[in-house]
Formats: sequence, C-alpha cells, structure tokens
Amino acid sequence: MVGAPDPPDRGLAVDDRLFSPRFPRSNAYHPDWVLAGVGGGANPLWLTEWLAEGLDLRPEMRVLDLGCGRGLSSVFLRREFGVRVWATDLWFDPTENLHRARDAGAADGVFPVRADARMLPFPAGFFDAVVSVDSFMYYGTDDLYLNSLARFVRPGGQVGVALAGFLTEIDDPVPAHLAGWWAAEMPYCLHSAGWWRRHWERTGILDVTLADTLPDGWQFWRDWLKLAAPANETEIRAVEADAGRHVGYVRAVGRRRADAQLFDPLMSVPAEYALRPLLRGPG
Repeated sequence: MVGAPDPPDRGLAVDDRLFSPRFPRSNAYHPDWVLAGVGGGANPLWLTEWLAEGLDLRPEMRVLDLGCGRGLSSVFLRREFGVRVWATDLWFDPTENLHRARDAGAADGVFPVRADARMLPFPAGFFDAVVSVDSFMYYGTDDLYLNSLARFVRPGGQVGVALAGFLTEIDDPVPAHLAGWWAAEMPYCLHSAGWWRRHWERTGILDVTLADTLPDGWQFWRDWLKLAAPANETEIRAVEADAGRHVGYVRAVGRRRADAQLFDPLMSVPAEYALRPLLRGPG
C-alpha cells in the first residue's frame, strides 16, 4: 500500500493493495486485474493517470498508446476519458490484448495492433494524441525518432510520455549504491525531465508544455516492484538505497507545431545503376 490511510470499516475485508490517494482513478481497478497485466517495471495505471493530468483528452479522440504492453493503459484511457485507443506493441500479443479489452467492456474503443515503434502502419496526421507509458526510453532517445513519430500526429496534436528516469542526469562515476543495478540492467537509456525537454525542443517539432518529476516517485516505484516483481531484489535494493536522490518517474508533454518541417524516413531512393569503367587507363 502506498501511503494510504486505513480503509473504512464496512464489516468486510478490503483489498487495499495498490491503493493510493494520489491516484483516485486507478483505485477503482481491482489489484488482481492490474497484477495480471504486468508487463514492465511500473504500474501502468498510476503512470497513465499522472500523464493524463497533463494532457487535454476528450471523448472520441484518436490516441496511439505506444508500447502499451498488455494494454492496461489503453483500457484505462478508454474507460476514463472516452478516447479511442490504438493499443500498439511489438512484444505483446494483440489477441490477448483484445480479450482483455473485451472483458473490461472497452473493446468498442481499444484496437490492439502489433507493430514496431520505428515502423508504424498508420496514416500521416491520423492521431490527436500519442501517449507512451514506461516504454519510450527504448526507442525515443534516438535523435531522429521524434520526426518519425510526429508524422502520425495532426498539427496541434499532443505527444506525452511517462516513464522511469532520473531527477538529474547521472554522469560517471555512477553512485555506488546504484552500481549493482546499473551493471545488471544497463539503465543508460533513462534520463531526466530536463533531458527530455531539451531532446524535444531542439528539433523544433514540438512546443513542450510540461516536463517534470513525480513527487515521491521512488516510493511508488519501490512499492510496485515489491508487489509485482518481488524477485527483482537488485532493483528494489537500488531504489530503496537511493531514496529519491536520483531515480524516480518523469513525464514530458508537447504539441506538434503546425510549422514543423518533417521528412519521411521511409522514402526510397530510385535505382539508377549504370555500368561505368572501374579503373583508369586502357583495358
């Protein structure tokens, strides 16, 4: 339980796992359902709820949930905000995600897709918003990636990410209390909110409206791991030892600029081969 008050006495046993006053929308979802959908190192509902606070989501908007895992974030977005969600992931089975959406009463607005984040099969300008929950670090650090992704968002549309990160950038040498986790997990892809702001702003593609850190994020990280992945002792010990000095959760939100100049990274160069002399001189 994450900083929750004692549950009210209703004469019945109350399952208070994953209950947190910080995330009132997430509290409505049964912990067994959430834990059955574990796909990563963060509670997808907590991070999605936090990210949504910085977005302007309206019913029937088209939203790309990029790196959706087992689709909990997609179901949450559909049920809580009425948006239509393309639940897209490379690693997780879209058929499983469809069953999960149907059982949650969200299949009318959750459309599972298997796709690589670098080879998305959507039309240009199709989405009103792109969200990514605890997966953007695996591909979004590429200097050219935002250009590729922004093509699928209409001008003025939103891009928002929430993910594990650092409060400030960590340079060598790595702090001793993080060294074991660092060697085991190689978290060089994690960055601070300030890093994400600079990474996006320098492209001229997005107007960054928000880049910040979740207060006490390390506690939510630790408490989720203890419940969802108790065998991950290396990471749990590192997060506990750090106690919010370096690690936590970060989010960034921006809007696609109407004047952004984008290029198509999938364009092909026409074949123009013609035989030419290989060497100088006779023969």
